[in-house]
Amino acid sequence: MRRVARTLGYRKVVVARRSIHEPPNSPQTSLCVRVKSEDGCCTKRSLISLNLEPYTVSKGTGLEGFCIDLLSEVAKKVGFKYRVQLVKDGSYGRQDDNGNWNGMIGEVVRGEADLAIAPLTLTAAREKAVGMTTPFMQTGISILLRKDISEGSGLFDFLNPFSAETWVGILIAYLGTALSIFVVARISPFEWMHPQTEQNKFSLLHSLWYTAGALTLQGAGPHPKSLSGRVICCSWWLFTIVLLACYFSNLSSSKSPESAQFTVKGFEDLANQDTIEYGCLAGSSTLSFFKNSNNPVYRRIYEHMERTKSFVSSMDEGVRRAKEGNFAFIGESVSLDLAVARHCELVRAHEVVGMRGYSIAAAFGSPLIKNLSVAILQLSEAGELAYLRSKWWASSCIADKTKFSAAQLHSLKGMFLVLSLGLGLGALLAVLELSSKSRKCAAEQKKSCCTVLTEELSLRLRNINASRPRENVDKDKEKA
Repeated sequence: MRRVARTLGYRKVVVARRSIHEPPNSPQTSLCVRVKSEDGCCTKRSLISLNLEPYTVSKGTGLEGFCIDLLSEVAKKVGFKYRVQLVKDGSYGRQDDNGNWNGMIGEVVRGEADLAIAPLTLTAAREKAVGMTTPFMQTGISILLRKDISEGSGLFDFLNPFSAETWVGILIAYLGTALSIFVVARISPFEWMHPQTEQNKFSLLHSLWYTAGALTLQGAGPHPKSLSGRVICCSWWLFTIVLLACYFSNLSSSKSPESAQFTVKGFEDLANQDTIEYGCLAGSSTLSFFKNSNNPVYRRIYEHMERTKSFVSSMDEGVRRAKEGNFAFIGESVSLDLAVARHCELVRAHEVVGMRGYSIAAAFGSPLIKNLSVAILQLSEAGELAYLRSKWWASSCIADKTKFSAAQLHSLKGMFLVLSLGLGLGALLAVLELSSKSRKCAAEQKKSCCTVLTEELSLRLRNINASRPRENVDKDKEKA
């Protein structure tokens, strides 16, 4: 380990080179502070560990990180000057069988340091030994997985290519097209196959069946004979081809690893499956949480990890195994969020359990505790803590513009417009076809064209059966 000491005014820094992926509960993640007196004299050392991203990071000859920024803001509000240095034994602090503490807690208890600021978990045992401030950060236990192994299949996954509003639009288009074919087939005189009996095979049910058959590229005869009916069918066929192309393209994209949907949302999902291996950091507080829990789900998780010996020795190893696939790493949510921000192929589960806080430690009964707690609350209320969190946990991942998303209705408006124009044109042609026949009938019957056209429309649309009224057929026979 290489140490670099530097003094900046009232600040003295001792640098220890470490891995930037060291876990928050690993040794030497501590920052201990010795408060200076008014005359600038410092009687005891203060301590810090470096290169623990993002809490403390060495940059050139200086220091930066979440803890450094937090310490600076707190010092301004409380009004003290400080220096920092690496903790002697490089540990947070654990009580031995004799009741003695080591690490940061031990140095604060023995008066070797005034403050300890770090990802220091607030626990009942530590609260009895030292004074702890209001937590400046909340964390818990969650799950880290690779995106493509967290994909699950649902009962209605075949609907994923289109959004709900798009499916509603398709249903309306289907019903509208079938109704248009039915109406046009009744209006157009070319759809009445046998003038002697005036039978029309395009009933409402057949129109629905014909439209559904075209939607599946199967076809269902008979096909329209009139120009108006064929225009409507062609527009529907074009709509169908584009629709199916979009559907299968999006369906393929939705099943790709890049668009995998996270389905392991909590520990119960993890405990109820045996496909993905999972484990946590050996000897960590996370392991103790599952070991001491009375929750049956958490007990099953602990028993599984104990049986399979799926523990990892470091945070780096847990992240690496999660990236390799088929492994879920269980750890503190704050650390997992950092891993997700740095490794774009990873994702954290939504569920967080065992909530706990990171606090600043001071000597038991120290008057600094209240002032520090007030300062932390002020920073929280002002949004400074949230700002620092977003600053140091910012993601380095670039959003994937090719990531799958369900096709929205507005993105398919072009094909809906073409279909609407086709339906409108078909209806117009059907009216023109009937008008042409009505003019001929009006000349023969010596009636006005509008009167004959109105009568024809009334007869064809009022009767929903597939044939015209029998008395009208008889009249046509007499005229013949």
